[in-house]
Amino acid sequence: MKKTKKVRQEELKKTIEDSPFITDEELAKRFGVSIQTIRLDRMEMSIPELRERIKSVATQEWNETVKALPIEEVIGEVVDLELDERAISILDIKPEHVFSRNNIARGHHLFAQANSLAVAVINDELALTARSSIQFSRQVKLGERVVAKAAVKGEDERGQTIVQVQSFVENEEVFSGTFHMYRSNQ
Repeated sequence: MKKTKKVRQEELKKTIEDSPFITDEELAKRFGVSIQTIRLDRMEMSIPELRERIKSVATQEWNETVKALPIEEVIGEVVDLELDERAISILDIKPEHVFSRNNIARGHHLFAQANSLAVAVINDELALTARSSIQFSRQVKLGERVVAKAAVKGEDERGQTIVQVQSFVENEEVFSGTFHMYRSNQ
């Protein structure tokens, strides 16, 4: 049974509040309406588009919190950050990220997202990658959203901070890496 516009909009608002990083495409599928209908509903309710919702989550507070590099230099949009603990960023794969002949993302973009997140999570004025071990699990394609999750795991035998990063498309891991990070206090 088709929902009334009012009911759909109420459910849409609740869905976006619960999952602020959901795309218009995902919402259209969930509600069984066109993407244009979702966009019109959002506009009527003054709910910003995804990019603006992401930016609002990445508050000015992070600009003052991230020490090792400016927040705008992190590849992808930072959506969660607790220094020396964890961080999450989102990267939407666009035409500039892919090989033109097959629409597969270039690996250096996935690496850059993970590496810059590993730098950003370090609570120090200087954080540099000393070495890394990485693995690509599958190809990432144009239009997919990559969610990278960084977790600080402690220190290695050299006193370097170990940061584990896993990147996912939906719930499927597409990249993993272990980054050993120099800090200025070493």
